Amino acid sequence: MKIWCWIVLGVITLISVFVAMNMPPDPAHDYWWERIPVFYILYGFAGCVLIILFSKVVGKLFLQRKEDYYDDVD
Repeated sequence: MKIWCWIVLGVITLISVFVAMNMPPDPAHDYWWERIPVFYILYGFAGCVLIILFSKVVGKLFLQRKEDYYDDVD
């Protein structure tokens, strides 16, 4: 990916965090975590990281074979 794509992605992320932190609180929240300003941003990021880590573990355990899989004569 080109460097300007990373810069644009970083700027968009910073703008979204800034906007989320400066929005006025809504008193009609039902749950305590909805009062945390950037909760859904962090929740989404953590969810994506967990999906990636889980898929890597599943791939290594069930999908990958040894390099000499076809050469094994046993």
